[in-house]
Amino acid sequence: MSKIAVGVLRGGPSHEYEVSLESGKTVLQNLPEKYRPVDIFISKDGEWHTDGIARKPEHILKGVDVVFNALHGQYGEDGKVQRVLESIGVPYTGSDTIASALSMHKEEAKKIFKQAGIRVAEHKRVTPQDNMELVVRDAFETMFLPLIVKPVAAGSSVGMTVVHSYSDLPEAIYYAFGYSGVVLVENYIRGKEATCTVIDNFRESNHYALLPIEIVRPESKVFFDYDAKYKDAYMGRTSGSFSYEDKRAIEEAAIRAHKALGLRHYSRSDFIITPKRDVYILETNSLPGLTSHSFVPKSLEAIGSNMSEFLEHVITLAHK
Repeated sequence: MSKIAVGVLRGGPSHEYEVSLESGKTVLQNLPEKYRPVDIFISKDGEWHTDGIARKPEHILKGVDVVFNALHGQYGEDGKVQRVLESIGVPYTGSDTIASALSMHKEEAKKIFKQAGIRVAEHKRVTPQDNMELVVRDAFETMFLPLIVKPVAAGSSVGMTVVHSYSDLPEAIYYAFGYSGVVLVENYIRGKEATCTVIDNFRESNHYALLPIEIVRPESKVFFDYDAKYKDAYMGRTSGSFSYEDKRAIEEAAIRAHKALGLRHYSRSDFIITPKRDVYILETNSLPGLTSHSFVPKSLEAIGSNMSEFLEHVITLAHK
């Protein structure tokens, strides 16, 4: 019996290129023996390659039975590559075009979260056409310091800044414009940071929430930025981090977010739990990182699972 050919997409034209390379490497190294891996590298300019040769996607995918999408950020996580795969007709892991685009767009996702009854930080929307002086004045009159400034469509905390002075707001907004044409200015929510992964049809549950992880930032960081996620030493605690009630609230919010966005196979949502024990959602990642530093492998380990079991499960969902 011939092995099932799994095309692993990694790289891609986003600011999370390096992270995607590592996620794809994790997938390739942990695929069960029943699968035949096909390493599909996408360059920063969007060109597809196999065996070091540039080819069109439809040619590369001719002998592939199912695709594992290990891309992150723009193109890989915003619905664009999903549209390519759907036009070719090859099954793939992760969410479909529409759900991917919705989860990647932080402002649209916020609307959906609020409709689903999940708390979100209040925000202001800023575009390059807005008068910056009026933006700062509006923030001064209606919001409290510190503020979080972030691109509306970027992952891994790229382009994000914590602002402690209204005079620093324009610089933070212009910095975020380097990653997205729309920027959000949000109230900073103080509390414990947590993340929770949801897997479809796992362990006899339609939506199985892995143990929430408390994110413990390096002392030098005011938020969990790109370097803290992928370069610095950080801690993620699963045991004793939250009370039973808080743990259940985080898990239920992660499942609710996953369902509200229409995501499939798996996702990971990030939260802040305030001292008053209110749970605020920050964002939901439709294709969370799978690197050795990432939270999904740590969460799997905490429940006695591993990457190989996870990969087989997700690939089976996609292949079906």
